[in-house]
Amino acid sequence: MSTAPALEIRPGDLADARVIRLLEDHLADMFATSPAESVHALDVAGLSEPAVSFWTIGEGDDLLGCVALKELDPAHGELKSMRTDAAARGRGLGARLLEHVLAEADRRGYARVSLETGSEEFFRPARTLYAKYGFVETGPFADYVLDPNSVFMTRQRG
Repeated sequence: MSTAPALEIRPGDLADARVIRLLEDHLADMFATSPAESVHALDVAGLSEPAVSFWTIGEGDDLLGCVALKELDPAHGELKSMRTDAAARGRGLGARLLEHVLAEADRRGYARVSLETGSEEFFRPARTLYAKYGFVETGPFADYVLDPNSVFMTRQRG
């Protein structure tokens, strides 16, 4: 009787073809769902910036999802590029990734974590997950501007 490989969250390798495919799928969904000027997802170059930490979640050799945390300032982080592979949805992986990022934000001493997501129906499951973890709707932050296609959310530490 063999046991299934355990889920593992680890630093992501942005040169890994599986990561690149996951990010390409993510960007394709964003551009298929939102107008181009409302897509704020990071590509590999954006995720390579020094202010961005990037992780993947996998099971054995299977890459199932990814998430990033961008430091906006020493007290404020931004959740970026949270994605679960379409074939792995419904397994709670998004919650695991979000919990990982929030623990890292706490470890870094961030007073808040913010995010931008879409206002379209496609993004409802993500917005519901974020709300479950204490994120509330807010106005634009960092360099964002009001946009009817965007929902801005933040979570205060504590």
